[in-house]
Amino acid sequence: MVGWLQYTLFFVFYLAIFVASAWALVDALLRPARAFVAEGKKTKVFWGTVLGIATAAAFIATPFPGGIAVGAPFGLLALASGVAALVYLFDVRPAVSRHTRRRGGGSSRW
Repeated sequence: MVGWLQYTLFFVFYLAIFVASAWALVDALLRPARAFVAEGKKTKVFWGTVLGIATAAAFIATPFPGGIAVGAPFGLLALASGVAALVYLFDVRPAVSRHTRRRGGGSSRW
């Protein structure tokens, strides 16, 4: 019973790290390269590389359903990838999002 609960918590935790890393990677790839330089947040290539490696490490570290932990040695690396994703999402993304045009309908005045 306790082992199943521990496994489930680890799975959810590593899955959340993978989702955050993938979200950060996709967001970084969709932003214009000039926005990163304009805000002094390294380069788009740097963040794409860091987040690409982070997403791969998080994917490998996520345990398979059924209790098979293939990526156990990557656990610490997955935690580091979670840190990289959080730094991007809470520091870099708000800064570079000012340089991205919003898509959508017309104005909101009626």
